[in-house]
Amino acid sequence: MRSIGTRHWIFLAAALALLAVGGGWENTTGLLRAAAASANRAVDAPASPPYLYYLPQIARDHAPSTLTTYDWLQFGFDSKHSGNDTQETAITPGNVGALHLLFQITLPNIADGAPVFLSGVTTNSGVRDLVFVTTKDGRIVALDAHTGAQIWSHQYGPGSCTSSNGGVCYTTSSPAIDPNRQYVYSYGLDGYVHKYAVGDGTETTTGGWPQLTSLKPWNEKGSSALAIATAKSGASYLYVAHAGYPGDKGDYQGHITAINLATGVQNVFNTVCSNQTVHFVDTPNSPDCPQVQTAIWARPGVIYDPDNDKIYMATGNGDFAPASYDWGDTVFALDPAGTGSNGNPLNTYTPTNYQQLQNGDTDIGSTAPAILPPASGKYAHLGVQGGKDGVLRLLNMDNLSGQGTTGKTGGEVFTMNFPPGGEILTQPAVWVNPNDNSTWVFVANDSGIAGLQLTIDGGGNPSLQSRWTGSNGTSPIIANGILFYARGGQISALDPTSGKSLWSNNQIGSIHWESQIVASGILYITDGSKHLTAYSP
Repeated sequence: MRSIGTRHWIFLAAALALLAVGGGWENTTGLLRAAAASANRAVDAPASPPYLYYLPQIARDHAPSTLTTYDWLQFGFDSKHSGNDTQETAITPGNVGALHLLFQITLPNIADGAPVFLSGVTTNSGVRDLVFVTTKDGRIVALDAHTGAQIWSHQYGPGSCTSSNGGVCYTTSSPAIDPNRQYVYSYGLDGYVHKYAVGDGTETTTGGWPQLTSLKPWNEKGSSALAIATAKSGASYLYVAHAGYPGDKGDYQGHITAINLATGVQNVFNTVCSNQTVHFVDTPNSPDCPQVQTAIWARPGVIYDPDNDKIYMATGNGDFAPASYDWGDTVFALDPAGTGSNGNPLNTYTPTNYQQLQNGDTDIGSTAPAILPPASGKYAHLGVQGGKDGVLRLLNMDNLSGQGTTGKTGGEVFTMNFPPGGEILTQPAVWVNPNDNSTWVFVANDSGIAGLQLTIDGGGNPSLQSRWTGSNGTSPIIANGILFYARGGQISALDPTSGKSLWSNNQIGSIHWESQIVASGILYITDGSKHLTAYSP
């Protein structure tokens, strides 16, 4: 850490003096930012002396009461994983061009997912806003959201765990925060999801915790983000999805574990042999299923639609054989507790060319349904489903197959090729333009990004119309009318209706599954160089 020069202390002293004499937040903020920028505080350890290290915290603590903070509790912001941050006010289209580096720290390992954010947490060092990340080696890390300083961490794995593809076990999961704001959940490489007190990391070891989610974590990978939803009944559930390691090797079965956060009771739904609601073990032991694959591996894992009170997910390659309770290449619905009916899902969609998709490894399980707001026309509840085949499908979420039953094929109400082309391995973002109430969907992949607008024709038929395309990237988000997304070495902000560039920065590393969040005026992203990087205006 380089030392703090006289110029930095002049800025800091002036700012604190203004606060002391009632100089006003608007006058003080600029001097505080100047002090932080002048110190170029972008390292792991606090500067010395400590006052500069806590400068962002000083600023927050002295902010006027009208300056509000809010939380980003899970991947995609809400239980629909819409990617639409409806609460941001500090970063605006007018000041997004002034975003600059707040800090960049090096994590213990790569966090190949998205952070979560919780404001106003009581810690051993006072009240702090915290960012949480899950790293590939089964670690959860809690960090000061304004400085990047580590508050606490825990690790489960990898130990001696060797995955079925010959490598060390790892996860690309993301954490999720309990709606009660007291606990954060993270997947460990031991096959369990763990529950920690947000302030000091104390782990809960009673009431069924940690919760078992896989009996063979060396074959079953925690790929997707943890998800939480509160059903219409008032019960809140944590969802843990499992997939396989790259290469589709090993004895694994895609499944979800739904955990009631109040009672600790869990339900298991398997995507093959779905009539068996248990965690499977390795063949030839029992219980097991002779079929494998059908991974649930999309970035958000499980989607909750509050309009019809169901959860949705999509599966990858594997057998589609409803008579045998096998659901490869299928979008399906369950009730919020993670249960279906008579061993089957409640509702299913399977493309008519499912066998071709499996043979070509072009399954639809690479994304989860993106839920659109209620629409006029023939279908009140629509969802957008992508896939490795590069096709976007509009589905009727109330009747996925269009035939009112499970196990049928076809039923999509509209299809189009993704305009830039290529496999879709990311999660779309959904946004309603407040200027005209139009619904937009933003999809990005290695070939490009597209802004798509929902239209309804005179007969009530829905379609997606491409309005603009741009450079490649990962799962986008919307915050206060600004579209953010990242690709290797660069994070960008765009106008969502035109695709026009508003800001970009090239201080991040490579990007795989990582995606950004915006919380209380700060933009955060992890990358393949083990960084957590934060920007503020």
